[in-house]
Amino acid sequence: MKPIVNLEGKVGLITGIANEKSISTGVAEACVEAGATIVISYQNEKTRAFIEPVINRLGVKDVYLMDVTQPETLSSVGSAIAERFGKLDFAVHSMAFAKRDDLHGRVVDTSPDGFALAMDVSTHSFVRMARMVEPLMEKAGGGSLITMTYLGSEKVIPNYGVMGLCKAALEAATRYLAAELGSKRIRVNAVSPGPLMTRAASGIAGFDGLMAAAVERSPMHALVTPEDIGALTAFLVSDAGRLVTGGVHYVDAGYNIMA
Repeated sequence: MKPIVNLEGKVGLITGIANEKSISTGVAEACVEAGATIVISYQNEKTRAFIEPVINRLGVKDVYLMDVTQPETLSSVGSAIAERFGKLDFAVHSMAFAKRDDLHGRVVDTSPDGFALAMDVSTHSFVRMARMVEPLMEKAGGGSLITMTYLGSEKVIPNYGVMGLCKAALEAATRYLAAELGSKRIRVNAVSPGPLMTRAASGIAGFDGLMAAAVERSPMHALVTPEDIGALTAFLVSDAGRLVTGGVHYVDAGYNIMA
């Protein structure tokens, strides 16, 4: 398939790949097809085994452990990228977590520790990643930072619970980071896909119904794919998106506009 944009000479960090069907897999594929050199992170050795087919198929040489609950691993990845490439042109943050009871239960019943954990992994990790990549993107003369959000940030989605609050905070963080880093020519954007079946989505009760509703109610009557998300992300991190920053960009066949 002919690349939509040109990312030749660019180096990007991709997080959140869990398996072949992950959102981040589609992003990684699109970026590699457009000519980028990518670095992939994994959470632990168990997840490394699941993503090995993606690593091998895309020919990725730089794969590093990065667990956002362990700050030293972020520093290690930053140091490795600096030593290997001397810069970073883009980074994709695609990670979220909440305890099952907090995800499916009432927000009003969320435990303090469950709330803190969900916000730490799903939202503040994006802030920590921005701090880690900032000097690397400065060396590149600017860069692009992308995070993945969802419509549950602004609409009440059944069984989405505390994650809706996390995504709302994540989108606010996108705006603030864009304002703070813009003078360094670092762009910060959020991509908001429609519902699609990933490993993370499989933990949400009734998710099949959300996908069916997306097909029925969206203007284009279609489900988004990882390839669709990858195409939009590749555009945003490319020079074609050089003045696009601070926004939430939907790729959902128009589902978000429907009442």
